[in-house]
Amino acid sequence: MAISLGANLPFFVAEISANHLGNLERAHHLIEAAAGANANAVKFQTYTAETMTLNLDSLGVSENHALWGGKKLFDLYQEAHTPWEWHSELFSHALSLGLIPFSSPFDSSAVEFLEKLNCPIYKIASLESGDLELIKEVGRTGKPTIISTGATQLDEIEETVSAFLSTGNEDLTLLVCTSSYPAEPNEAHLNRISTLKNAFSVNVGISDHTLGIGVSIAAIALGATVIEKHITLKRSDGGHDSAFSMEPSEFEQLVLEGNNAKLSLGNLEWKIMDSESESRRLRRSLYVVSDVLMGEELSPINIRAIRPGAGLKPKYFNEVIGRKFNKNLKAGTPLSLEDLV
Repeated sequence: MAISLGANLPFFVAEISANHLGNLERAHHLIEAAAGANANAVKFQTYTAETMTLNLDSLGVSENHALWGGKKLFDLYQEAHTPWEWHSELFSHALSLGLIPFSSPFDSSAVEFLEKLNCPIYKIASLESGDLELIKEVGRTGKPTIISTGATQLDEIEETVSAFLSTGNEDLTLLVCTSSYPAEPNEAHLNRISTLKNAFSVNVGISDHTLGIGVSIAAIALGATVIEKHITLKRSDGGHDSAFSMEPSEFEQLVLEGNNAKLSLGNLEWKIMDSESESRRLRRSLYVVSDVLMGEELSPINIRAIRPGAGLKPKYFNEVIGRKFNKNLKAGTPLSLEDLV
């Protein structure tokens, strides 16, 4: 299956993350929902609580966090992880539906595991983008790689990009990302798409945690090539990621309107479209609007700019006023210089 993250149309990634709610059957339903919504790919996360953190009460989410406030990190990841023994089955299911399955590894053991599954793309999460050894390990696979840039400084992104490129792998896409859940549109700062493009000469997309499709559509208009959004069956089902996830019908609308947005950009050449030919024909032009006799002067009474466009262009109105007709003409005759003395 050919993979192009910089193609003519955006690459839509349905992030499953923790929305399987620990249920394998639900994970399969999410894959089916992503396929039904016309996503290009489904993404998983490959970690265990042990590879993410230590089982200590002192290591937790800040109390004021909107979704996971006060949660012990080990418990959070224990609840949210995708069991590794599910991966092969889920990858196969996605492939059978024409989806590209891939994952975010969070340590070297996950990379080694995913390589055995022939994972075709890698995604580095924002909070792991500073783990330069992980970045290099992923880079050495030679696979297309996507790296989120949430909660990072520009100089840190430069270190990440340099580490990745040092492996000889140049197939890199950076994602503008606001690492807030859910994120507000006014914090998306999509003009950073240009910042990243200009700074690093790579493809740029967005990892979008806002609600709705507006931010992603705007990102596509600004040149985003990859759109990543979380997907769930119903937000009301709950779960760690449900509050900022899209339901299948919403994801389908995103893909439809996102592709339309990309197609609508066109190119820089200014030309009249073939589909505009009738509108072009109907543009205003100068017409005789009352019966006139030879020798009669042209005036605002007997000529006007009306539709359609068979006569002289309206810009000549003042130039012909005061001249005389050289023949009798009926109302509704398009005005021509040949009709004038």
